[in-house]
Amino acid sequence: MHRAKSASEFFAKAPLWRAELTTLRKALLASGLVEEIKWGGPCYTLDGVNVVGLGAFKSYFGLWFFQGALLTDPQKVLVNAQEGRTKAQRQWRMSAAGDIKPALISRYLKEAIALAKSGEKVAKAPPKKLVMPPELAKALTADKAAAEAFKSLTPGRQREYAEYVSEAKQAATKEKRVAKILPKIRAGGGLNDEYRKC
Repeated sequence: MHRAKSASEFFAKAPLWRAELTTLRKALLASGLVEEIKWGGPCYTLDGVNVVGLGAFKSYFGLWFFQGALLTDPQKVLVNAQEGRTKAQRQWRMSAAGDIKPALISRYLKEAIALAKSGEKVAKAPPKKLVMPPELAKALTADKAAAEAFKSLTPGRQREYAEYVSEAKQAATKEKRVAKILPKIRAGGGLNDEYRKC
């Protein structure tokens, strides 16, 4: 997926749903929100607070309300894209130009903007605890440089490494994964850093 550097670039290069995205963009700009590019796509903010995002995939295009779980959703159009993982964000998926209902979108936007102004947010879940797999713990004990580098990683990056090793079913696979990640740990990077930069 192409990550745009500006809104103009995003809308000019959208390979799918270009006309529909442009129609949604007009509604979002009419709401008074500020258009920015975040994570390679359009994001609409109020005083620096993310309110709604816009995007498209092969089978649908739509809106992403950052605090969508708090919206009343009278028409039941909002869905949780990752049930059990996503707490606050909700998507409004559309699959045809006829699905765009400007008056209804305006009502949802007004409620989302009011939420942003109030400062009300879905409470963040407490961070997951690090569960260190024995194979990684043993390798870090034997490799002092990797152990020091691991300690300096963010808790999220530490969990990524631990989960990567723990997810393997066989002992041999766990050992291969440990050998693979030790150089990345020593370098002070995260498991998936190369994907975060794209």
